[in-house]
Amino acid sequence: MIPQSFTPAPPRPLPGYMGKILRVDLTTGRMWDEPIREDDAEQFVGGSGLAARYLWDRLTPETDPLGPENPLIFMTGPLVGTATPAAGRFAVAARSPATGLLGEANSGGYWGPELRRAGYDGIIITGQASRPVWLELREDAAPRLHPADDLWGLDMYETQEVIREFMGDNRVRVACIGPAGENLVLFAGVMNDHGRAAARTGLGAVMGSKLLKAIAVRGKAKVPIFHPDESKQVVRELTNHVVEDLTAQMMRLGGTMLNMDLGPALGDVPAFYYTTNVLDGIEDKINAGELSDHYLKRHVPCFRCPIACGREIRLPRTGEEVVDGPEYETSVSFGPIIGSDDLEAAAYAGHLCNKFGLDAISTGSTIALAYDLFNAGVIDESVTGGLTLAWGDPQPAIKLIEQIAYRRGFGDLLAQGAARVALHFGAPERAVHAKKLELPYHDIHAYAGQGVVYATSPRGADHMAGDVYHWEMGNESPELEIAYGDPHDESFEKMAMVARIMDFRAMTNSLILCHFEDAPIPQLLDLIHSITGWTWSVEDFRATATRIFELKRLLNARLGMTPADDSLPERVLKAYDEGPTAGYAPDLATMLKHYYAARQWDPATGVARAERLAELGLGDFVAPFANQSKR
Repeated sequence: MIPQSFTPAPPRPLPGYMGKILRVDLTTGRMWDEPIREDDAEQFVGGSGLAARYLWDRLTPETDPLGPENPLIFMTGPLVGTATPAAGRFAVAARSPATGLLGEANSGGYWGPELRRAGYDGIIITGQASRPVWLELREDAAPRLHPADDLWGLDMYETQEVIREFMGDNRVRVACIGPAGENLVLFAGVMNDHGRAAARTGLGAVMGSKLLKAIAVRGKAKVPIFHPDESKQVVRELTNHVVEDLTAQMMRLGGTMLNMDLGPALGDVPAFYYTTNVLDGIEDKINAGELSDHYLKRHVPCFRCPIACGREIRLPRTGEEVVDGPEYETSVSFGPIIGSDDLEAAAYAGHLCNKFGLDAISTGSTIALAYDLFNAGVIDESVTGGLTLAWGDPQPAIKLIEQIAYRRGFGDLLAQGAARVALHFGAPERAVHAKKLELPYHDIHAYAGQGVVYATSPRGADHMAGDVYHWEMGNESPELEIAYGDPHDESFEKMAMVARIMDFRAMTNSLILCHFEDAPIPQLLDLIHSITGWTWSVEDFRATATRIFELKRLLNARLGMTPADDSLPERVLKAYDEGPTAGYAPDLATMLKHYYAARQWDPATGVARAERLAELGLGDFVAPFANQSKR
């Protein structure tokens, strides 16, 4: 038996919230309910914003990311599990073992809404179990920790199947780790449903370090709504908007792979480990049309999502009957970035990443660095275990995925991520990362402002912290003063707009709302009011979004980040000789100067000045390096 106890508490009545957080101490087996603080909810909302607020009270520079003291937080938001379209996500947060800074990730599917149905807004997990365990959380019973010795070593699909069979309910939703998390790969993710992942920053390794294999949730509770009738009307209007929106229609048609149809002509797709954006015909074989024509079985939606950008596909060559289809980032990870035009191989590689519980971006980018080192003569077959890493050949990459997950052979080194691999071989300048997080695959030569996002995002290189590429494709939000324009504009005004985009994404990641929906701000404010009762103006919305972003910045400063960390490798700042963006070199230094000014950041500390923090209601979060006692 696993020693455990549970102390229930009545939820705090709060529209839009279940009103309580489950606290779990794996060291002692003690579990208890903690009411949500109403002021924290309104100031930081939920998702990654509220998770950062909880981390502020619990992280210090001495916190070991893989130690029992690092809190692992699962958090939903006030829209999650309601009738709101595309509001089925959840956030995971902790100190990242990959970067040493704030680690955050979010995932779609159905697990987040089911956690709310089980009666909770979030879970905070500390300590370390003495043996592998999994957590069962149901609305109609006390939380329970079960032995997971028989689950340890299973992949993420097997884990979900075994737990559902044990609980006797196919509607149970499971968030879990695969072998990569168990083996503490620094870019292991937390997986759920059919190929959904809270993938970035290594939070699966944090879960593995705690010997926590999975969290299974099930319930029937309903989210308390402030004004149900008003909410129904707003949801109807918003659903109609999503169905009719051109961007949503395109996403429904092609999924995120659509960027392989649009991006190459704009120079948005990096290739051959970020040395060019000329794809040499790769785009003719890896694109949404090819996926749909030759491999697609069906579209797969997340909770209450009319877009259904997910894909199930058949891979006849690999013998896999039905697997989760590749996203855009996955297709580039195992396609153009290693010079390959083999779509089926890229899709299979992405499936293996999901199966083993790996972040496909960091996995693919780190493997691509190995290809780059190999072809530059820095390493050879004696290092790679006999593998010839030839540009254009995806088969060695596929073999390396399993080696990474189990930390075998060359994969044991690659499991540490690109920055550490390049440093190991005395070539740190060859690694493409920001704050030790590998860059995603939207090329900053196409969209200059995306470089500022990568350099200053709270979790390191992160395209979802500010999707400049999305807005530059013709999207606008007048209320947020976001409009498309010259993608190479490096002016103060453009960098101020980049900051507004990043603030907006801090808010959508806190509500939590899928980025592909992009509700008009008036409708979104009506929705927030109908669910929570908050009577926000546009300015209230913007101030709250900025507050969330700046708190994350303060937290990173406390953990050791300095302005020098707001940087990108020279490789991605050089002009290409050919292609759609030939001759253009992003001037990151100039853009950062304007961006710092727009955010009112002190160039010496890299955080907002005291007056600005006071304006945002962060006056109590004084010096970012000051120790604060836990409340």
